[in-house]
Amino acid sequence: MITKEAAPAAPAPVRVAPAPPRHSGKRPAWDEVPRWQIYLPLGIYLVFTLIPFYWILLFALRPAGSTSLVPWPMTTEHFDKVWTDRSFGTFFENSVYVGFATLVMTTLVALAGGYALARFDFRIKRVFMLGLLCSQFVPGALLLVPLFEIFAELQMINSLGSVIIAETVFQLPLSIILISNFIKNVPYSLEEAAWVDGCGRFRAFRVVVLPLLRPGLIAVGSFAFVHSWNHFLFALMFLNNQEKQTIPVGLNTLMSADSVDLGALAAGGIVAAVPVVIVFAFIQKWLITGFSAGAVKG
Repeated sequence: MITKEAAPAAPAPVRVAPAPPRHSGKRPAWDEVPRWQIYLPLGIYLVFTLIPFYWILLFALRPAGSTSLVPWPMTTEHFDKVWTDRSFGTFFENSVYVGFATLVMTTLVALAGGYALARFDFRIKRVFMLGLLCSQFVPGALLLVPLFEIFAELQMINSLGSVIIAETVFQLPLSIILISNFIKNVPYSLEEAAWVDGCGRFRAFRVVVLPLLRPGLIAVGSFAFVHSWNHFLFALMFLNNQEKQTIPVGLNTLMSADSVDLGALAAGGIVAAVPVVIVFAFIQKWLITGFSAGAVKG
């Protein structure tokens, strides 16, 4: 008797789990920050920041003796007074000279020192770097007496050169550290390729490395310029002649023990602040890039 074999049972259907919904990239509602929580603190901070600037403009532009909260009618008598009668034109020229000379000297010396620290190894390298870092904890006031004695021996008292040298020495440690870290971010293989092509070390640095250091050089130079422009102690101690004084010392002459000319002082403050604001407005992009790159260890 022939029997049929039983047909194999059909496999049970496999259920496929539904794929999880794709994240659309939009934050859920519970994670969103209301706009007012961002704009309100920024608005408060902006108000507290702009009120002092408006107050300075108010005293500088309104007539003497006026108590109005709006500078109208406007007048330039305070600017004429500080620029001509108080010799702020001479102070301005001296500050520009000191600022640009400090910028050039600080940048050149920091460039040479930073390259040496970034590309060469020597025994006291770590000790030297530690000394540069520790020098940042020394306030400038402690350097006044030794620097004054040195410049007196060199007969440089009452000379703008003494202020330029003092400002350069004071700015060099931080500038060398920034330039050194910035050079470390430039691949060493670029210089080696230039050497293979026949360039010497100096030419390879000038042609290959130096163009890549532009943000760092702008950051270091601008920092040195602004610091020397605003520094008060060195100019006060080393410059006795009024024709050699800078703007910070000139602002100090507008205040006396008996009275303070608020209009002239406000006008002088604007004359001192406007050039720095203009410089930062033009180099803001390079300044942020340079400081961020120089602060990262290569």
